[in-house]
Order: sequence, then structure tokens, then C-alpha cells
Amino acid sequence: MKKILCILSAIIMNISCSNAQKTEFSKEALSENLSATDGSQVAFKNILKKFKGKTLVIEVWASWCGDCVKNMPKLKELQANNPDASYLFISMDKTSEKWLEGIKKHELNGTHFLAKDGMKGAFGKAIDLDWIPRYIIVDKTGKIVLYRAIETDFEKVNETIKSIQ
Repeated sequence: MKKILCILSAIIMNISCSNAQKTEFSKEALSENLSATDGSQVAFKNILKKFKGKTLVIEVWASWCGDCVKNMPKLKELQANNPDASYLFISMDKTSEKWLEGIKKHELNGTHFLAKDGMKGAFGKAIDLDWIPRYIIVDKTGKIVLYRAIETDFEKVNETIKSIQ
């Protein structure tokens, strides 16, 4: 019986830890290069430095993602209600052509980058990406205050932004 309880406890702790909200990005994520709209490569840590002192909303998305597209009106409402926040879009598209077409088609206002190799690539793995759209909120000091939110968590995203403005 004790053995079973120990095993169950270990499983529960493992699940709890894997779903924990992180407060900083991993070294792997920070060192990963992303493509800018001009084709240049920029390390994620350097992208984040540009937003130091600002509330940052990161949306990980793709133009082929039905949930991402369906969520665009909520995202635009979020931007309208939180104009002081900065918005960073990181695409998981497979080609830069599709990515750039998606930005234009959906009129996404913010800063844009493309992660190579999509969701299963190094950047996706480094941020524990298992679903898109995915929202990450970083406060003015650079600390992650919301690490894992998806489209059904929009109220949580909005409340988090309001609480740190």
C-alpha cells in the first residue's frame, strides 16, 4: 500500500510541476534565433530586451491555425482595451510566405517573428509549446507573470494584463 501511495504521489507531483507557471524563459528559449519580417535572425533574448520596461503580451500562433484565426477578434479587443501593452507575435508557420500573408490578412498590429521548424522545433520545445494560440505575459521587469494560457483563457489574460499595468 505504501508503495502505491508513493508512486501516486510521484505521478501527481510530476504532473503539477509540468503544468507550473514559469517566471523566466529557459536558456534554450532565450538563445533561439527567430526570423524577423525583413529576413534577419534575432536571438529571442534580444527581442525581449527591446520590451524591457513594458508589459508584453506574446501570442504564439500560425496562419493555418483555426483556433488562432477564430480568436483574432478577441485579440483585437484585448489590444484596444490594453493600448499601453506591447504585443509580440511569434508564428509557427512552415514558410515565411504564409506567415507574412497571415500578418497582412489578419491585420495583426505588433512586432512579428517566425520560429523555424514550427511547433516541434527548438523554440517550441523550449517554451513547452503544446497548443496554439498560446499567450505568455511578461511584466515590465521582464518576469513572466502568465506562462501558459490558451484561447479559452482570455479572461485570465485580460485580468493579468490589467493587474500589472
